[in-house]
Amino acid sequence: MSGSSSTGFGRVFRTISAQTQRSQYEQDRDRYGVGEEDEIGDGIPLSEAESWTMKPSIKEFSAADEKDGKGRRRLGVTWKNLQVKGYSSDSAMSDNVLSQFDIPAHIKEARHRAPLKSIIEDSSGCVKPGEMLLVLGRPGAGCTTLLKQLSNKRHGFAEINGDVHWGSLDHQQAKQYRGQIAMNTEEELFFPTLTVGQTMDFATRMKVPSHLPSGISDVDDYQRKMRDFLLQSMGIEHTADTKVGGAFVRGVSGGERKRVSIIETLVTKGSVMCWDNSTRGLDASTALEYTKAIRAMTDILGIASIVTLYQAGNGIYHLFDKVLVLDEGKQIHYGPMKEARPFMEDLGFICNDSANVADFLTGVTVPTEREVRPALEDRFPRTADAIREQWLKTPMKAAMESELDYPQRPEVAQATKEFQEAVAHDKQKSLPRKSPLTVSFGSQVKACVIRQYQILWGDAATFTIKQGSTLVQALIAGSLFYDAPDNSSGLFLKGGALFFALLFNSLLAMSEVTDSFSGRPVLAKHKSFTFYHPAAFCIAQITADIPVILFQVSAFSIVLYFMVGLTTSAGAFFTFWALLVTTTFAMTALFRAIGAAFSTFDAASKVSGLMISALIMYTGYMIPKTKMHPWFVWIYWIDPLAYGFEALLGNEFHNKSIPCVNNNLVPSGPSYTNLVNQACAGIGGALPGDNVVSGDAYLASLSYKHSHLWRNFGIIWAWWALFVAITIIFTSRWKDTSSSSGALLIPREKAKKHARAVKDVESQVSEKTSRNTSSSDLSGDTKNIDEHLIRNTSVFTWKNLSYTVNTPAGERILLDNVQGWVKPGQLGALMGSSGAGKTTLLDVLAQRKTEGTIRGSIQVDGRPLNVSFQRSAGYCEQMDVHEPLATVREALEFSALLRQSRETSREEKLRYVDTIIDLLEMRDIEHTLVGQVGAGLSVEQRKRLTIGVELVSKPSILIFLDEPTSGLDGQAAFNIVRFLKKLAAVGQAVLVTIHQPSASLFAQFDTLLLLAKGGRTVYFGDIGDNAATLKSYFAERGAPCPPSANPAEHMIDVVSGPLSKDRDWNQIWLESKEHAHAEQELARIISDAASKEPGTKDDGLEFAMPMWDQIKVVTQRMNISLYRNTDYVNNKFALHIFSALFTGFSFWKVGNGVQDLQLCLFAIFNFIFVAPGVLAQLQPLFIERRDIYETREKKSKMYSWPAFVTGLIVSEIPYLCICAVFYFACWYYTVGFPTSSAKAGATFFVMLMYEFVYTGIGQFIAAYAPNAVFASLANPLFLGILVSFCGVLVPYAQITGFWRYWIYYLNPFNYLMGSMLTFTLFDREVRCDEMEFATFNPPTNQTCGGYLREYLVGIGSRANLANPEAETQCRVCQYTRGSDYLYTLNLKDYYYGWRDAAIVCLFAISSYALVYVLMKLRTKASKKAE
Repeated sequence: MSGSSSTGFGRVFRTISAQTQRSQYEQDRDRYGVGEEDEIGDGIPLSEAESWTMKPSIKEFSAADEKDGKGRRRLGVTWKNLQVKGYSSDSAMSDNVLSQFDIPAHIKEARHRAPLKSIIEDSSGCVKPGEMLLVLGRPGAGCTTLLKQLSNKRHGFAEINGDVHWGSLDHQQAKQYRGQIAMNTEEELFFPTLTVGQTMDFATRMKVPSHLPSGISDVDDYQRKMRDFLLQSMGIEHTADTKVGGAFVRGVSGGERKRVSIIETLVTKGSVMCWDNSTRGLDASTALEYTKAIRAMTDILGIASIVTLYQAGNGIYHLFDKVLVLDEGKQIHYGPMKEARPFMEDLGFICNDSANVADFLTGVTVPTEREVRPALEDRFPRTADAIREQWLKTPMKAAMESELDYPQRPEVAQATKEFQEAVAHDKQKSLPRKSPLTVSFGSQVKACVIRQYQILWGDAATFTIKQGSTLVQALIAGSLFYDAPDNSSGLFLKGGALFFALLFNSLLAMSEVTDSFSGRPVLAKHKSFTFYHPAAFCIAQITADIPVILFQVSAFSIVLYFMVGLTTSAGAFFTFWALLVTTTFAMTALFRAIGAAFSTFDAASKVSGLMISALIMYTGYMIPKTKMHPWFVWIYWIDPLAYGFEALLGNEFHNKSIPCVNNNLVPSGPSYTNLVNQACAGIGGALPGDNVVSGDAYLASLSYKHSHLWRNFGIIWAWWALFVAITIIFTSRWKDTSSSSGALLIPREKAKKHARAVKDVESQVSEKTSRNTSSSDLSGDTKNIDEHLIRNTSVFTWKNLSYTVNTPAGERILLDNVQGWVKPGQLGALMGSSGAGKTTLLDVLAQRKTEGTIRGSIQVDGRPLNVSFQRSAGYCEQMDVHEPLATVREALEFSALLRQSRETSREEKLRYVDTIIDLLEMRDIEHTLVGQVGAGLSVEQRKRLTIGVELVSKPSILIFLDEPTSGLDGQAAFNIVRFLKKLAAVGQAVLVTIHQPSASLFAQFDTLLLLAKGGRTVYFGDIGDNAATLKSYFAERGAPCPPSANPAEHMIDVVSGPLSKDRDWNQIWLESKEHAHAEQELARIISDAASKEPGTKDDGLEFAMPMWDQIKVVTQRMNISLYRNTDYVNNKFALHIFSALFTGFSFWKVGNGVQDLQLCLFAIFNFIFVAPGVLAQLQPLFIERRDIYETREKKSKMYSWPAFVTGLIVSEIPYLCICAVFYFACWYYTVGFPTSSAKAGATFFVMLMYEFVYTGIGQFIAAYAPNAVFASLANPLFLGILVSFCGVLVPYAQITGFWRYWIYYLNPFNYLMGSMLTFTLFDREVRCDEMEFATFNPPTNQTCGGYLREYLVGIGSRANLANPEAETQCRVCQYTRGSDYLYTLNLKDYYYGWRDAAIVCLFAISSYALVYVLMKLRTKASKKAE
């Protein structure tokens, strides 16, 4: 029951102000104890909310609480003189790659900081328990900010003044009860792979009271009942097993997802509930049901509800007690709902009977919306300030002020105490007294663990790919290091295998950074609902990791360990396994901590990329501990991988004796069999004259000890504990994502043009129109527009249209024999409840479907659709998909240049863009960036841009629009529909799906196609004046429309809402005379049109412009977009510069010893590793662009896929060239490579080519990857294989035969390494260090030269004997020159360098060619009707 008695709100309201001391209970009784027959004016029954089906259940819940003696949770909220200021300018500059370095301009700007901007000015009010307040205002009026203050979310504002009290608690005291003061925001934030049932299971589990209501046996029983009740309350119990879904995961419909977000908020059992535009995306019938639900709960449970709504119908409006109207932050009206309309009418504004009162109230300050009584034309209040002044003088203002002492009243203090006791009563005893949570920490962790596994299982595909790739990598690595011998030639292989085991598991852990950001908004929301402590979430993640990591590492270890042939004893294997598990845990925790510590993904991915490269380089494999420079050796001591590597080597080589063989044994060959006269060369720890090295001596030469093994094991766990602590600390500090103030972004190079455009607009506007450009008059200049818009004479028809898709449960029919037509000059509406198939029908008609089966006929002028149909019909989709870094004008010009006919000149196309900019009133924002939602254009400005993009293409057949008014306020919605009406008047045919039209909006349409669930027709035909035709159709069939009801809402209620009475309206339609008439008319239209000349001529071209023109325009857009994407370009540069300096100084001025050759090899090898960091950024950007292309531009035949790929490739090239220069300059000379320009130039050329090679690889993986996550999982596998077989980790001669003869030769990295090694090392003189000489005695009476003569011309021809004349202590160095070392790497001559460089060029070309091939394979044709 709601509202008040027939004597009006005035009576109750006077009673309240006169007898403020009466108890809350008596007031409640008075308020609700009204006769059932009472009405609120307008013939609307008082018991609106009584018709809500779930009301009895709520009463039961309430009664059970009363019976159990639970205190009431009644707070109410009061605010007085509230002022909120934010950091915001109306527009901000957006820098480009060059302008960011313009230091003087930045200094100048920093001096002139924009002043603080008032978001809310002097607002006061009171919402008591059991009251509902409707906050109205246009977008940007401050409604959301007011709700945030009333729900105690004060983060993100510059200054907040005034008092807000919840009961008698101030904002500091209320922090402890933030779960009971809840706000439902406009965004729907969920884990998309969880089902609706799982999402609600989790939420209800987190709010189980410690004392269960009587009659409920256990926690699970309570939780189940609660979940089922909530799902039924919003009518979505049928979705329990469907995924919630999101932008990229298919799940429930948008309206259903909104309802999940509503019931998740209800779980909090809040005492003060704020609802921010919670009916967005719901149809009128569901929106009314939702409001009734809130009304019933408010009444029975004594909640204080504050709601903001756009496009609220009168049925919804009349459910509220009070209304507050904001305009640009000023409170221009606050009082009883009954008095809002009379107050405005008394000031001279006219509200038509069919109008939505809510829209009328927000439109009074907008000149083009308001209607004024002629008598008051010259003296009505024109501005927000003037209306506020009038309101301040009313008795209503005084009466409302008398409520502001509510927090100081004794009964309120008592109610607040009761509330605190009730909350404490529900709380588990194990929680601290001040904790805002409800269930014990153990229960939180348990629920979070279950949810973690459900998330994993929901995305089983990614999980399986991850585990599968681990196994594949283990097999590949095992075969790479296969059966490493137990002698000196196996040392490097075994070291490599152990290093690879650590490396691969660390690289897999890097994906934690991405995961950390995908779940963060959900965690912030749950934190504000006080579901769990962030520590519970972190511990749950770790607990959920345990089996996953154990499985992953076990599978990897068993395969790798035994294929490589490491020590075959149980002790050694399990030690290896335990060390690997520990290190994987530590690295996973490290990357999770990095994810938690940064607020943006860009920063976190930069740090994680640099971190992994530093940790890998200082593991002790690439640079032995003894060769590390003092300025970086500290990295070794803080590197968990280094401790793991030392322990693994100690485990493998302890107590071994390693015989020297092949070129490690000097001299060797058939003539040299006496071991006394031989020695080891190039093996650490070998003693002079020894030909066997002990494992422990080898370890000691690397400054490792076996005794450190378990010490290191402990140290790695200590690192793990530290990383977990860091994660918990930072996770606890995550803030709610405070929505930005929505400043417009102006690219720096357009700043002057923008300033000029704004000046022009301002000089033309004499009276304040509106802050948003939305509501300005669209009716001007009609004759100008008439000249430009194309007149259409074609008739569009569809007949017996059916559409089926395959689902796991079998075929599902989404459209069932739908038929209809749109004629020139007609504005057709397509309506139905959520999920009736409206969008599906538009997609099918506009040829946008690539899956499923379409049957029936779709024709233009009685002829099948021609090849140019997709670009000659405009289609504005529901999602406003635009290139975020283009300006409004650029987006329109792009569409005009590519979609208007090739006969039209460029100048004429651009002139037409000007016409459309004026028509859509976008002159003042034409030079602002589109941006992302929240930073850039507002929802309504984006919607107008979407319409503009289609209009500038001069659609010659018809225009489709899918929900152009969703998410807009009443005025903006009306403007858009009025504008469409104008298009129809010029002869366009327009078909629109629409969700919640007001009566005045609905009256603009000519025809209606009404669908029921399953895509079945319920009505098709004229609407008639004031919907007379439509009303009579339903009235004749027993469903008359009440005089004051909105016909649009009424018919949806009849067809699929509470008034349907389970009748089959589709069957009723099929048997009606109207249906028979529509069929005859359709047949007549088709035969008439087919007998005449077609209204539109088909040029037979799929695309309007030739390929070369497409490439030019698309590449130009991509260039500008990258030029403005400073984050992306800076990250690319920073990664190259930092990696190069880090590698350069780690390998600073490498010497000329044998081991130094190995260091040079690794210095070059490290250059390969710029790729993963750059690809982690490049691929998401590529996929974002590809999504824009595939969702909109490809389907409207704007340009072809080769143009798209060319644009993406060409735009990257300049930056890649600069990156190569940066890397080369910072790295080449610091390592100490030859300075001759021939060699330096050749090396630079190969480095430049490599930039193209890895970019091509990244782009072709992204071109085919379904999403960015898949691409990030494919990278390590792909790059891992290339890195493994390039001849560095395993020299050419030791690669297994199976791989050596094909993958080695197909590997671009092999040729990259080959050419760079040849150019840098070929002519280097080798001088052995003392430790590197093989030292031995020749047989008695022989000189070293004589003894080694045969060896030095045979096997040892590349060795260097330092003392040929000596008769003892012969000293042999393994190599004489760099070319001798390169020979062992299969680089036999200097010309191999240029040969390999040429092959790298070929790989650059072929990797770009693969981008085209894979993009073509991905591109699917649209489905045609069969």
